[in-house]
Amino acid sequence: MRARHAVRQLALDAGLRLIDQTKLVTAVSELARNTVVHGGGGFMTAGVVDQAGRKGVWAEFADEGPGIADVNEALREGFSTGDGLGLGLGGAKRLVHEFTLETAPARGTTVRVVSWR
Repeated sequence: MRARHAVRQLALDAGLRLIDQTKLVTAVSELARNTVVHGGGGFMTAGVVDQAGRKGVWAEFADEGPGIADVNEALREGFSTGDGLGLGLGGAKRLVHEFTLETAPARGTTVRVVSWR
C-alpha cells in the first residue's frame, strides 16, 4: 500500500493524466507484490523525472531473491503465478511507457518502470 500511495502522489505532482496514474499505480502494485512474494522482500525507490522538457514518474524495485529463471516466460502474455492481480510482469510492462528488467540466478531482480506525462 505504501508503494501505491507514494507513486500515486508522485504521479499527481508530475501532472500525469488519471488514466496514466491508474496504469502506473497498478503496475507498481504488481511489482511490489512480486518483490515481496518472489524476491523475499526488497525495496522500492521512486521519483519524478524531467527529461528534455517532459515529465514522468519512475519506480524501481530491487530484491536479492532467486532471480527469474526464464525471463521470456515470465514476460509472456497471460503468465502469472495466480496469486496476484493476474497481470504478471508482462502485464506490468504493458501498463507503463518504459520497462527494464535485470536478473541473475541467486542474485536477485531489479525492475525499473517509467510513465511519462
